[in-house]
Amino acid sequence: MTAHAADETLDMLIVGAGISGIGMACYLERLRPNTRYQILEAREDLGGTWDLFRYPGIRSDSDLYTFGFAFKPWTGDNAIADAASILRYLRETTVEYQLTRHIRYGQRVQSANWCSERACWEVIVEDLATREQRSLSCRWLFSAAGYYRYEAGYTPSFPGISRFSGPVIHPQQWPAELDYAGKRIVVIGSGATAVTLVPTLAKTAGHVTLLQRTPSYVLSQPAQDRVALWLRKVLPAMPAYRLSRYKNARLALLFWRFCRRFPTAARRLIHYLTRRALPAAYPVDEHFNPPYQPWDQRLCLIPDGDLFKALRDESASIVTEQIATFTETGITLQSGKTLEADIIVTATGLDVQLFGGIQLSVDRQPVIWKDKVAYKGMMLSEVPNFAFALGYTNASWTLKVSLLCEHFCRLLAHMEAHQYSVCCAKPPANLPTRPLLDFAAGYVQRALDSVPRQGYWEPWLMSMDYFDDIKRLRKEPVTHPDLHFSSSNGKPPGPATDGHANAT
Repeated sequence: MTAHAADETLDMLIVGAGISGIGMACYLERLRPNTRYQILEAREDLGGTWDLFRYPGIRSDSDLYTFGFAFKPWTGDNAIADAASILRYLRETTVEYQLTRHIRYGQRVQSANWCSERACWEVIVEDLATREQRSLSCRWLFSAAGYYRYEAGYTPSFPGISRFSGPVIHPQQWPAELDYAGKRIVVIGSGATAVTLVPTLAKTAGHVTLLQRTPSYVLSQPAQDRVALWLRKVLPAMPAYRLSRYKNARLALLFWRFCRRFPTAARRLIHYLTRRALPAAYPVDEHFNPPYQPWDQRLCLIPDGDLFKALRDESASIVTEQIATFTETGITLQSGKTLEADIIVTATGLDVQLFGGIQLSVDRQPVIWKDKVAYKGMMLSEVPNFAFALGYTNASWTLKVSLLCEHFCRLLAHMEAHQYSVCCAKPPANLPTRPLLDFAAGYVQRALDSVPRQGYWEPWLMSMDYFDDIKRLRKEPVTHPDLHFSSSNGKPPGPATDGHANAT
C-alpha cells in the first residue's frame, strides 16, 4: 500500500472496493496514472456483494460479457457466473492494475465535510479493528459503496416469527455451518435471490417451497453464450469480447424497450415461454402472472431454466399466498393452509443505503439527500467535488459504471487543463423532479423519501439507455451550463471547450 503523509491531501478518495471501486481505480490507472488516491473498504476483503453474500448458488443475474469491465475480457465458460468466478475476475483485475497498494481494509468512512476555504473534503475514518478515528483530506470524494446496507438485509415484521423453533435466515447472513440436507425449507420471497436459492437448495434438501406474496416475471437464459464462445475461437480475445458485449447490451436494451412499449405483448410472450417450460397442468397464471407490467421491476433470469427443472421434478414447489403467522413448526397462511418447515429463509430484500451511510456536509451544513438532484447520474446538486457510481436497473450494473468512470476521468482532465480545483453542479431554478430510481421494487419504494431525486431531462435525468449514454458520456463535452468550475481562489470558469481526453 502506498503510504501518504497525514497532512497530505489525496487527489481522490474512493469509498468501497467492490466492482465499482475497483473499476474506478482501474480507469484512473489507465487514464489518470498520476492520480494520488486511496480505496477505503470497511470489510476485510475486496469484492463487495460478491464477497459478502455466501448463500448457496449465489451468482450474477446479468451476463458477464456486459457485467465485466470494458477493458478486461471475461474468459469464463459461463456467461451467467457464480460469485466465486466473479471474485476471481476481480482479484485478477486488482493484480493486473496493481491496485493492492492503494487499498486499505477495515476502514469505514464515517463523515466528510467539504471545506470551501481549503477546497477539499475533510474526511473522518474509523479503523474497525481498533475503533480509532483519523482524519484525511482529499480533493475528490468518490462513493463506490453500492446502494444497500451491508450489515443487515430487510425482513418484514412477520407475526409470530419468534415462535418458530428452527433457524430463520436472511441470505445476507447465511451461516457457513448450516446443514440443510434432507430438510424441509421455506424460502419467502419472489426476487432474484429467492429464485437462485430454490433450485440450488432443492438439490440437497428434502423439499423446498417458494412462498411468495405476489409472483415475479421469470425468464430462462442459457448459462453459456454460444455466440460469445464461438467468437472467442475465431477472433483475438479483445475483439471477441467487445462484439459479445455489444451484442448482449443491444439485445437487452431492445427487449427492455419492447417490454416498456408493448407491455401486453411482452407479458404474453413471457407467459408463453413460462408455460412451455412447465408441465401442461401447472398453474402458471397463479404463480407466474404478476400484477405489474414487465420491467416495472427487474426480471428474474434463471440459467438453463434451473427453477423450472426443480418444479418439474417436484423437488421444489411454489405457494402464492400471504402469511397469517409463524408457528413453532412452520407457517400458517391466510387461507388456513400450513407449511411445515425445518428452516425458513427470508429472501425479502435489501435495506437501501446510498453512499455507504456517510454523513456528508458542505461547510458544516449537513447534506439532506432528498433535497439533492442527480447530475448525469454521477454527481449531486450543490455538492462540490463529489461523485458516485450507480449502475443500470434494466441492464448490467457495470455498463453504466464503466461509462461514468470514463466520463469522470475526462472531467478531471478538463479541470487540470484549465487549472480548476472545484466542480459543482447547479440545477436551474424550479427544476421539476421525480424519484431517483423509477422502479417498483420494494426496497426502492421503501427508500424514496430518503434518497436524491432526478429531473425529467438531461443532464438531470438518470438515463437507462446504454447506447444513448455512450454518446452523452463518452462523446459529448464534459462541460455544461449547469456545471460550474472555479479554482480554489474563486477564479471563474473560462470559455467552454469540448472537454475530451484520450479515453480509448
